[in-house]
Amino acid sequence: MSDKPPGGVDTPDPAAVTTAAPDAATAETPLLRNGNFQALWTSEAFAALAKEAAEVAYPLLILTTTGSAFYAGAVGSAQLLTASVMSIPGGTLADRVDRRMILIVCNLVRVVLLGLFALLIWTEDTNPFIIFGIAVGSAVCLGVSNPTGLAVIKQLVPPSQLTQATAQNQVRYFAATMGGPPLGGSLFAVGRAFPFLSSAVAFLVSTVLLLFIRKPLKVENAAPGEKRHAVEGFKFLARQPVLRLLIIWIMGSNMAFTHTGVFLALIATAESRGASPAFTGMLLSIAGVGGLVGSLLAGPIIKRVRPPVLFLTAAWIGPVAAVLLANVSGLIPLGIIVACVFLRGPVTSALFLAYLAAMAPDKVQGRVLGAVMFMSMIAAPIGVFAVGTIFDLAGATWVFTTMAIVSALAALPTLSPVIRKLAPPEHYADAGAAPDAHPTPKET
Repeated sequence: MSDKPPGGVDTPDPAAVTTAAPDAATAETPLLRNGNFQALWTSEAFAALAKEAAEVAYPLLILTTTGSAFYAGAVGSAQLLTASVMSIPGGTLADRVDRRMILIVCNLVRVVLLGLFALLIWTEDTNPFIIFGIAVGSAVCLGVSNPTGLAVIKQLVPPSQLTQATAQNQVRYFAATMGGPPLGGSLFAVGRAFPFLSSAVAFLVSTVLLLFIRKPLKVENAAPGEKRHAVEGFKFLARQPVLRLLIIWIMGSNMAFTHTGVFLALIATAESRGASPAFTGMLLSIAGVGGLVGSLLAGPIIKRVRPPVLFLTAAWIGPVAAVLLANVSGLIPLGIIVACVFLRGPVTSALFLAYLAAMAPDKVQGRVLGAVMFMSMIAAPIGVFAVGTIFDLAGATWVFTTMAIVSALAALPTLSPVIRKLAPPEHYADAGAAPDAHPTPKET
C-alpha cells in the first residue's frame, strides 16, 4: 500500500514546490531528529492503538449483551467495508483541504463518539443499533483519515528518507495490532466502558500531538478549471506500470492471506483437531508475531535487498506457504508458517508505499492513496467469506489449497520485466512530466 501516486506534473508553481519538496534544512536532518515527522508518527501511533483497542471491545460487548456471534461479525464486516469505501472520498479531501485539519477533525469526532458511547455503557443505556452506529461512525473517520495520514509523509521528509519513513510507519501499525487487542480486552474485563473511554482519551492525545507539527500541511491550490475528482486516483494507478502490477498482486495476496481470514482458518482447523481455546490463542499469537517482527526488520531488509528480489521473494512465499499449510499435520507448524507469511507484509508494504510516494506529485497523492486503500481492502471480505464457506464445505486442506491457487495467480504479475528491473524508489521521484508519462528510472 502506498503513500503516493505515480504520474506527471506540469511545471510547478512556488506553492507546489513548497508543499511537495522539503527544504534543504529538512533534507539534512536524520529521520529520528525530524520533529515534524516524529510528531506525526507518535500521533498516529496513539490513534492506531485507540482504534485497535476499541475494535476488539465491540465484539466483546456485543457477545456479552446479545450473545450473537452473527451480529458481532456483521458489525466487523460493516466497519471494514465502510473504511474501504470512505478511503475514496478521504483521498479526495486530502488533495483539497488542509491535511492537518482533516486529521484533527477525524480524531475529535472519534473522541466525541467514543466518549458518549462510554457514558451510555456506564449508564446501561445502549443497544445493538447504537453499537452499530458508533462502530460504523468510527470506521468513516478511519477511512477518511488513513489516506491523509500517509499523504502527509511526503510533505515532512525528503525523498531520500521516504523508504525509511514508510518502514517506520509499519512498526507503528503492527505494534498497535499486537498491543491494542490485549489492552482492549484487559480494560473490558475491568469495566465494559473502559476500552472506549481510554480510546477516546488516546484520540485526544493524538490530536494534541498533531499541533506539534510546525510545517504547514496545506495542499497545492487547484489550477483554474482543474477538477480534482476521485476517479483520477484510479486512473493514475492504471497509467503506471510498476504500481499497476504491484496493486494487482497486493489485492490477490490480501484476498488469500487477509489477517482475519487466515486467523479464521487457523481457529477452525485447531478446533477441528481438538485443540483447547488456550492452545488456539497461543497459535494465533505465534502467527501474529510475524507481522511485528517484519515491521522491525523492514528498514534493514529494504536497505540490503534489491527491490526486484524482495518483491519476487515475497510474492512467491505465499503459494509455497499455502501448499505447506495444506500438507503439515501439527498445529504449531501452522502458526510458524503463517508467521513467515505475515513477516513479509510490513516489508513489501513499506517498499510499495515508498514507490508510490516517490512517483506521485503531491496534488494527486491523496486520491491515489484512497484508490490504493480501497482496492487493497475491498478484497479482504471476499477472502474471509471464502475461507468460512470452503471450510464448511470441504475442510482445512481445501481452504489452504485455494489460498495457494489464488496467491500463485496473484504473484504472476511480479514476473514481468517491469518488476524484475526495478530501480530503488528514489530513482522514480516525481517521474512523469506529463499526465500519461510512465516513470522511468533516473541514471545513476
